[in-house]
Formats: sequence, C-alpha cells, structure tokens
Amino acid sequence: MSRKLAHSLFVAMAFLLFPLSVSTLFGPFWLRTLDFALLYAMLALGLNMVVGFAGLLDLGYIAFYAVGAYTYALLESGQFGLHWPVFPVLLLCAALAALAGVLLGAPTLRLRGDYLAIVTLGFGEIVRLFLNNLDQPVNITNGPQGISAIDPLHWGRWYWDQGVVLANWHIRPEYLYYLLFLLVFMLLYGVSGRLQDSPLGRAWVALREDELATAAMGISLRNIKLLAFALGASFAGLAGGLFAAFQGFVSPESFSLMESIMILCMVVIGGMGNLAGVCLGAVLLTLIPELLRSLAPSLGGHGIDPENLRMLLFGLALIATVILRPQGLWPSSLRRREWQS
Repeated sequence: MSRKLAHSLFVAMAFLLFPLSVSTLFGPFWLRTLDFALLYAMLALGLNMVVGFAGLLDLGYIAFYAVGAYTYALLESGQFGLHWPVFPVLLLCAALAALAGVLLGAPTLRLRGDYLAIVTLGFGEIVRLFLNNLDQPVNITNGPQGISAIDPLHWGRWYWDQGVVLANWHIRPEYLYYLLFLLVFMLLYGVSGRLQDSPLGRAWVALREDELATAAMGISLRNIKLLAFALGASFAGLAGGLFAAFQGFVSPESFSLMESIMILCMVVIGGMGNLAGVCLGAVLLTLIPELLRSLAPSLGGHGIDPENLRMLLFGLALIATVILRPQGLWPSSLRRREWQS
C-alpha cells in the first residue's frame, strides 16, 4: 500500500470515527454541533466563491440559505400537504437559490465595494421581512411562527430521524446526517477546487484584482459576476434544504443579518480564497461559541450574564485574530505573498 493511499484511508477513518467518539464522550449535543459545522462549511465555500474568488462583497448571502430552507419546508411539510421526493427537492432548492442569485446580481453589475455591500445587505433583509409577512392575505410561510413538522430526509418509508439498528447497535440520526453532510461537503469542496483552477476561476481572480484591466482583456464582467452570484447561491440553497430537513423547523429568525456577518467572518478569518482556510474558519467559529457557552456559567461569577460573557469572549477572540493574523488563519499562497511584500 502506497503512503498516499494509507494517508487517505487514515483521514477517511478519522472523519468517520471522530464523531462517534465525540458522541460517546460528550453526548449527542456535540455531534449535532458538528453537523452544523459542516452546514456552515458549505455556506462558507459558497460565499468564498463570491467574496474570496471574485472579490464581490455580499452581506445578504443568508437570503439564499433562506430560499433553500423555505423551498424544502414548503414542499416537505403539511403547510400545503405536499411531500415530494426528497432529493429532487434538494436540487430544486439549489436551482431556485441560483435564480435568486441571478436576480440579485443583475441589477448590481455596475456596483462595487461599499455600494454593492449595502445593496446586498438590503436584499437579505427584504427576503427575511418578506418571509416574515407572507402569512396574509394568503398564508404561505406561516409568518413569524415559521413552518414546523418538516419531513426529515427519507428513503421510501425509512426516515432518517429514526436512526438505524445494526447488530443491536443503534446509529443515531445525528450521525447519519453527519455522513450525508460530509458527503455533500466533499462534493462541494471538489466542485470549488475545480472552479478555482478553471478559466472561470482565473477570470474571477482577475476581477478581484482589477476590474478595469479584466474588462480591457475582453472578459465579460456581466457573465462572470452573474456566475459568481448564481454558483455561490446554489451552494447556500442546497445547504438550506439540508438545514430544513435536519432541523425540522424553519422561521425568519434563523436568517438574520448576524448570520450573514458570521459566515463572512468565517471566510475572512479562515483565509479568503483558500478552500481549506474558509472551512477551518467555519468549523472554528461554529465550535468555539458553543464551547464558550458551556464555559461561561463557570466563568461568569456574580452579576454577569453568561450569554453576554460568551459574546464578549468571542468578540475578543475575533479581534485578536484580526490583529495577529490579518491575512487569515490559513491564507492562500497568493494572499500570503501579498502580505509579505
């Protein structure tokens, strides 16, 4: 067996067995947290395509996540009595989110920098408010109460939330979702890597570095911008559908501006433009707040709200990271050379 193959098998076994050990030692809560870390990693990969590759600052990225989540919720719940096949619905979530990305990108083709950020921020808030108020005169989204009793992922009559029993060993549904999320994450990671090395990826890098020079070279700015928004949004739509199936409940509160800011922090702190870096940022910024949540009561003392202390410690950690590693924890080779020069 070659060393490379042995290394790959070791990494695969680690990814498969690590969550089982986490669930056994620390309980199912941390296994569920790992599931959310994979979902945020998918979102970070999509936003990295827009911000890290193309250099388009998007503060309303969470809107595409909402489009995917509500698409799955409406088609897989009792809201309309529809219970469509799951996997075509997930593809539809990605497609509708990509369409929303095109609808956002088309009017903003001439905008750059802060102006683009303000418009995308407004788009994200409009989508959230739209979902929050679409319960009258015809109840579609159930308003601020959200949609509950959403069907989990299922294959025929087997629902994933029931788990699996193998040789008197019950495999928890959180682990089944972990395996699926890991598979989807690896697929999206591979797609992102191929796009990064493709002519389209190089066009995005040129757009990020100098928009005027890119246009002078004959590259269609309209096409590459729309593709960046659409492909990045499709990642978020697919993750949103998986989130709705996993959570079993969606509401507008899950898609606030702070979620967009958090995903952007994952990309920036992990290392913009570097796939491994943004995934590292997603995992750290998902696990660290939960770790601080568990430590805050013991550190709080008298008269200090543990939740406020958790956010204080989290903010200090972000500030320290930006000061000490402004290029990100794991920057791309290009950004590393830029900061060294």
